[in-house]
Amino acid sequence: MLTIGDLSRATGVKVPTIRYYEQMGLIAPAERSEGNQRRYSNDERDRLAFIRHARDLGLTLDAIRELIDLSQHPERPCHDADRIAAEQLSAVRRKIARLQKLEAELVRITSHCHSDQVRDCYVIRALANHELCHDEHD
Repeated sequence: MLTIGDLSRATGVKVPTIRYYEQMGLIAPAERSEGNQRRYSNDERDRLAFIRHARDLGLTLDAIRELIDLSQHPERPCHDADRIAAEQLSAVRRKIARLQKLEAELVRITSHCHSDQVRDCYVIRALANHELCHDEHD
């Protein structure tokens, strides 16, 4: 059995986050020692590592909950898991496209700034006047 501190170190998940996941039902409520200390099994460690990996990939808690449910029914087809991963991939690609637009705009406005004084700074002018921007990037 692992203490919450041991579980945190083993998975890289902070103690308050472990408590939160427990409250949200993503991990089972911890058993308690005689001293009322939380005790977690290796199964809970593995579940928490699964959650951590899914969060690192940007999955929502609802998606993770669905994936956990799917993982408990190994005989079911995996199309729902594939759908969840594909939806996340689409969201990541949209974010990347947006970030690329932001990058291009920042490159553009910083390359236009050739002033030594703020009063003539193109960056300041572009931020103050959205019409100076090349593309929409909100």
